[in-house]
Amino acid sequence: MKKITVLLCIACFLLSGYQSASSAAATQPSTQQVPSYAKWGQLAMKRTKEAYPKADIVDYLHIGRQEGPVLTTEKFRLWLKEGDKEFGVNVTISFYKETEAVKEVKMEEIKRKAKRKKRS
Repeated sequence: MKKITVLLCIACFLLSGYQSASSAAATQPSTQQVPSYAKWGQLAMKRTKEAYPKADIVDYLHIGRQEGPVLTTEKFRLWLKEGDKEFGVNVTISFYKETEAVKEVKMEEIKRKAKRKKRS
């Protein structure tokens, strides 16, 4: 009987220690890193919204970054919906590497490819 009591006490101790450790970890703030392109993604969305004020941005993709000796370029693809029309916009942002001053923002509208019909 004494062994069972000791085992139950140990089990309770271990379980209570485990719960408090896991709940402490759950209450700590998230330390997710903000991607390096986040600032430029916000600018891409802002400029796209200015160019297409009636459209909703429904999707967002960071295509990539190209770094040169003086300029850096960030490329994004945003998918928009305006009424029944859906279309994409490629946004290219060029900025000076040292100062992060924007040199230019280019936008190019792209159409959705038509679905192919299967042959029977």
